Amino acid sequence: MTLDLSSLIKAIASLEKSINSYQVCAANSTLTKEDIETVKAGVIQNFEVAYEQCWKFMKRWIEQNVSAGVVDGVTRRELFRVSAENRLLDDVALWMEFHQSRNLTSHTYDSNNADHAFGSALLFIGAAKEFLARLESRND
Repeated sequence: MTLDLSSLIKAIASLEKSINSYQVCAANSTLTKEDIETVKAGVIQNFEVAYEQCWKFMKRWIEQNVSAGVVDGVTRRELFRVSAENRLLDDVALWMEFHQSRNLTSHTYDSNNADHAFGSALLFIGAAKEFLARLESRND
């Protein structure tokens, strides 16, 4: 069964657009710091959505193409490990860093957590696009 990847594609595209918007805003000397922080918050929110979509699609693909029981109730680290075994991603440790950044954003909001999550979002876009490309090539 083929997975409908449209929600994943939209989430990754939204993250990429928000990063591009941030870069334009950051280069604009007429914007206030508050304006730039607002756009940065949008990047973080889009990172959260794209990250959630990615791990859910990893799970769905494995359930359909390997075995439903393999990822039922496993930790995120185990999900990423199984995904790497199935060549959906390369770097389990990097995906765990994304997971930790995502967890920071969901528990409390402060500027240090926001900066960490924002930095992760900038790294994540490449990893998410690579994951999507691998998923698309194996989505039959």
